[in-house]
Amino acid sequence: MMARGFSFVELLVVTTIVLILASAVQPLARVTIQRTREAELRRVLRDMRTAIDKFKDAADSGQIPSTELKANSEGYPPDLQTLVDGVSVANDATGRKLKFLRRIPTDPTTLDAGWGLRAYQDKPNSSSWSGQNVYDVYSKNQGTALDGTKYRDWD
Repeated sequence: MMARGFSFVELLVVTTIVLILASAVQPLARVTIQRTREAELRRVLRDMRTAIDKFKDAADSGQIPSTELKANSEGYPPDLQTLVDGVSVANDATGRKLKFLRRIPTDPTTLDAGWGLRAYQDKPNSSSWSGQNVYDVYSKNQGTALDGTKYRDWD
């Protein structure tokens, strides 16, 4: 009579093959996750910069009353929260507000809502914010992207 089932050696070989395959997939999964986070970071930066530009356009066109703008702001928002909270519409008695963002997004690479800010008056690559207005945003992540660039240098 013949015994049915697998021998211990057969089970050991199959387990070894599965482990080798799993160890090959793990780095690919990490790269895929990083690539997804980088794509999300690019989208989030684009959305926030678009909101800043729309605020500037509204200020320049007179849709935002001068009382809502800080002195020497050059028409840029004073902070990111202003883009979420909104500003009064000029010559509108209904109290309607212009809002530019639904929320301040989190940085997908750090999972933190803290962003680096630059004012119009700051140097282009400044890492300290003067606090006068928000002209640009950047990631505070010190890491390097898959393409070799620093996250904080992304335009």
